[in-house]
Amino acid sequence: MEGARDGRALQRLLDELGRLPGIGPKSAQRIAYHILSADAEEARRLAQALLDVKEQVHFCPVCFSYATGELCDVCDDPTRDRTTVCVVSEPRDVTAIERTGAYHGLYHVLGGVISPMDEVGPDDLHVRELLARLADGTVGEVILATNPDVEGETTATYLSRTIRPLGVEVSRLASGLPVGGELEYADEVTLGRAIEARRPV
Repeated sequence: MEGARDGRALQRLLDELGRLPGIGPKSAQRIAYHILSADAEEARRLAQALLDVKEQVHFCPVCFSYATGELCDVCDDPTRDRTTVCVVSEPRDVTAIERTGAYHGLYHVLGGVISPMDEVGPDDLHVRELLARLADGTVGEVILATNPDVEGETTATYLSRTIRPLGVEVSRLASGLPVGGELEYADEVTLGRAIEARRPV
């Protein structure tokens, strides 16, 4: 009976890990067996970290990125450039841009992208809140940093047309060839965008 319960516990862990994005059956197995071989304290720390993140992390009421305080670290930082807002689809995009160290303005997280196939329109995103942030005239530039795919481009085009009449400059992240890439292996869309986004040297 004890062995059956152990087997069910392991299967439950495998099932839950398998539900995580990017984790297939083999990855779930590797993680589960690592947890099994770890000592009880390590397993407790992992379990506590999962509980803590669910209890303590929430959406920033200004930019809709993740926050542990009243505001997220970026919105709460008085040294950030408040005349520039970078618009991204998801909170993880904020992390990716912050890692570059190249941007020092604020962010606005849409919470997704416009996708008619998934019945997601502008009203399902944080577009109204973005427009409210632009209303006082403090922001001079909005950088559209949605992914360069169909939904990301659709969202960027919609936002550009909506924001420009407010007198705010709108820019889009350049996209093109990766550093170290070779021209012959680039697809036509990437190569075309690299040509369009060329700059003087």
